[in-house]
Amino acid sequence: MSKKLIEIKRWDTGEIIISGKYESVKDCLEKNSYANLSYANLSYANLYYANLSYSNLSYANLSYANLSYANLSYANLSYSNLSYSLLSSANLSYAKWKEPLFLSDLYSLKLLPANTVLTFWKYLKNGKSPYQSSTYQVGKVYKFDDCSTNEQLSCESGNVATLMWCLKDNLKTNEFLKVEFKVKNIGAIPYTTDGKFRVKKFKVL
Repeated sequence: MSKKLIEIKRWDTGEIIISGKYESVKDCLEKNSYANLSYANLSYANLYYANLSYSNLSYANLSYANLSYANLSYANLSYSNLSYSLLSSANLSYAKWKEPLFLSDLYSLKLLPANTVLTFWKYLKNGKSPYQSSTYQVGKVYKFDDCSTNEQLSCESGNVATLMWCLKDNLKTNEFLKVEFKVKNIGAIPYTTDGKFRVKKFKVL
């Protein structure tokens, strides 16, 4: 891929933070991972699968940026603007921020009464879950003792999802499980979820 001049500027003053020839903005940031990116204007940047661990992105403008699958572990996101950014499956473990202003609509499930019964979905491939290769029986209750409550982790044991997430993850699937559980059994709704979260136990309907 040919290189082109990439300049990363501060959104507040226009001052150039990084300047040079790179393949893309992602390439530029990965090769300057220890640069101080405070106040950087990265709005609409395509940072899909970018490795930004330990980056200082405090006060950065990341609005509308594509951060899907990006590694943001240990990154400093304090006061950064993440409005409308795409964070599905991003790794935010140990990242720092003032508060998670980018919570999905699913997070409101935690506000429901503890004994409210919810129904969500899983999909199967050849009778087994595609990631853990687990099998399930109708009418049986399954517990996930290793379900992580860390909401910075996007995928762990006990996953359930919206039907649309299942279809988006595998458009060819035609095997689904409908499961039910109580709000009090929600283990974690990841900050970066695009329709998937974790529960401590569910019953297969």
